[in-house]
Amino acid sequence: MKNKEIAELDQKYIIPTYGGKAIAFSHGKGCKLWDVEGKEYLDFLSGIAVDGLGHSHPKLVKAIQEQAANLIHTSNLYLIPNQIELASILVENSFPGKCFFCNSGAEANEAAIKFARKYGAGRYEIITMMGSFHGRTYGALTATGQEKFHKGFEPLLPGFKYAEFNNIESVKSFITPKTCAIMVEPIQGESGVHPADKEFIKELRLLCDEKNMLLIADEVQCGMGRTGKLFAYEHYGITPDIVTLAKSLGGGIPIGAVIAKEKVSSCINPGNHAATFGGNPLATKAAVTTLNIMFEDNLIKNAEVMGNYFKDKLENLKNKYTFIKEVRGKGLMLGVEVNYSAKEILKKCMEKGLLIGTAGENVARFLPPLIIQKKDIDKGITIFEEVLNNI
Repeated sequence: MKNKEIAELDQKYIIPTYGGKAIAFSHGKGCKLWDVEGKEYLDFLSGIAVDGLGHSHPKLVKAIQEQAANLIHTSNLYLIPNQIELASILVENSFPGKCFFCNSGAEANEAAIKFARKYGAGRYEIITMMGSFHGRTYGALTATGQEKFHKGFEPLLPGFKYAEFNNIESVKSFITPKTCAIMVEPIQGESGVHPADKEFIKELRLLCDEKNMLLIADEVQCGMGRTGKLFAYEHYGITPDIVTLAKSLGGGIPIGAVIAKEKVSSCINPGNHAATFGGNPLATKAAVTTLNIMFEDNLIKNAEVMGNYFKDKLENLKNKYTFIKEVRGKGLMLGVEVNYSAKEILKKCMEKGLLIGTAGENVARFLPPLIIQKKDIDKGITIFEEVLNNI
C-alpha cells in the first residue's frame, strides 16, 4: 500500500487526536527510517525522544525477542526479577529510594501527584509552571500550565497553581499551608525547549526543604541521557524528591517510572496505587537492556559531545539567517525559535527527507537518537539549511 492509501484508512478508522499524518514507515535502522514507498529519512525526532538507541538496535531487538519467547506478562501480584533489576539500576544511579513502574510519562506523573498528596497528609496543593507539559490524563493535564490543553475538558482537578517559570518570587506567591509539592521540568519541552535557570532550580530545592514540600522533577522527555547527563537534574547540583521518567527508558517499548525518596515511598501502602501492565517482564527487560547499552557505549557522553556540536552548527545558522531568534537546549534536546511557522519548516524538512518536531508555533525541535554522529548532524544541517534558504 502507498502512503496515501494508508492515510485514507487512518482517517476512516482512527480518532483524529493527531493531525497531519502523511507517512507510514516500514522499517528503520540506526538514525534512519524508510517509508512504505521506499523513501529514506534521517530521523531527528526519535519518536518524540523515545528511540534513544535509534531504530532496531541489534542488542535491544535480541533482548526483546528472547524475553517475549519466555514470558511477557504476569502482573505485579508476583515478583518480577527484571523489574527489580531495573529499579536497582535507576536508584543506584540517582539517589536512595524506591521505584514504581507504569506505562507512560502521563502515568508516571499521575503517580507522582498521588504520592505527593499522600505525603502531604492533608496538604494537597501542587505548584507547577506556566508553559509546562505533564501529560493528557486528568491529573497530568491539570498540572500542565498551558490553558490551550485545558479547553473543553473542564472542570479539572482542584489544587493546582501555575507559577512563572524561572521566577522564584512567583513560586513563593502561590505557597499556602496546603501546598505539598512543586513540580517542574528541568527543560520545558512542549512549550519551546526552555531550560530552567540553575539558580531557579536551586532556590526551588531550598524552598521545598524550608516548607517541608516535595520537589518533583518531570524528566519524561529530558531524562535518560538526552541532555548529556543520565538525569537532567544533575546539571543543577540538586537532588529532587521524586523523578518521573518514560520515553527513552524502554528504547521504544512503553514504560514509565517514578523514583521516590524513602520519605515518600514509606507513605505508600498496598492498594494506594497500581498499574496492571506496569513493570511487566518484557518492558523492564527492554529498559534494563537500553540502560546497559547506554552505559557500555558511552551514549550519555555522546549526547553531550554531539549536542554541543549540533548546537554550534545551529548557532552558525542563527548568525546567517536573521529570522532565527534563538537556539536553546542542552545535549540532544534542542530548539530553534524562528519568525516563521515551525509546522511549515517541519513539512518542508520532511519533503527533503529530514524528520524534526515542533514546540509551539515558532520553534523547530530536534530530538535525535543518542547514537547520532557528526556525519548525521552534518547531513541534517545541510537539509535544514536548504529549507531555510527557501523561506
